[in-house]
Amino acid sequence: MIEVENLSKRYGDTLAVDDLSFTVVPGRVTGFLGPNGAGKSTTMRMILGLDRPTAGRALVAGRPYEELDRPLTVVGALLDAKGVNGARSAYHHLLALAVSNGLPESRVHEVLDMVGLSAVARKRAQGFSLGMGQRLGIAAALLGRPSIVVLDEPVNGLDPEGVLWARELMKRLASEGCTVLVSSHLMNEMAVTADHLVIIARGRLLVDSPTDAFIEEHSRASVFARVSDPEALKEALETEGIHSEQLPDGRIEALEVTAQRVGELASARRVAVYEMAQQTASLEEAFMQLTAQQTEYRAGLEVQR
Repeated sequence: MIEVENLSKRYGDTLAVDDLSFTVVPGRVTGFLGPNGAGKSTTMRMILGLDRPTAGRALVAGRPYEELDRPLTVVGALLDAKGVNGARSAYHHLLALAVSNGLPESRVHEVLDMVGLSAVARKRAQGFSLGMGQRLGIAAALLGRPSIVVLDEPVNGLDPEGVLWARELMKRLASEGCTVLVSSHLMNEMAVTADHLVIIARGRLLVDSPTDAFIEEHSRASVFARVSDPEALKEALETEGIHSEQLPDGRIEALEVTAQRVGELASARRVAVYEMAQQTASLEEAFMQLTAQQTEYRAGLEVQR
């Protein structure tokens, strides 16, 4: 597991992480979300022993990262795909990591093939595209067959095929019993990848919940209906205490109700239904609603010319 216990980090007058506690367990993909400046990267750096906490502690497999003898065999991480000596080839970059952790050269060839870089293994990393760099970073994270994997924006720069590959990889690792912690700003991708969510803002924990439960709790469910008599349907809905609005295109939007219930009420009033759609809740909507007042950097919509 990854255990974060009352973790805090202060940089001068700035409290980047504030008494943060959560646990990431094996067998599921845990999404680590938050607005810019929330403290995600700082937390991940402390988990991996790159920053020293001001207070609290972070444990991987029950120990601080710096106490691990062969860290790549316990936890693999991708924090910065550009953190590679560009003069080295992909092969030699991975070989250096393998040798430093007592891993066989054969494993280098295995992970290069796994991430689809075998054909460019002898090319210098400085010539790699962003997506290729991401694949190399993932290869390094998987080199030691770790039981814990920590990934920061792993699909950044990947093409659609690469995004699907990375998603399936994370799910497969979790299904095999790995502990997977992944940070991303892509809400749609997290919605279909993460089984569990840890959301922070201003360094503090906001949510530690299964993904489905979080979306259901923080999103507004609604039904859109195009009917023969909008006013009659609105009246039927209001009688049942269901708030509704008529949209400019003539459709009725009914809030916090199922399509089945709207259909039943329309039938009872003999209102013909021409079209009906249940709006499914989205992770993006739920996330924006939760963090609306927690965003440190907010851009205006007006364009100055």
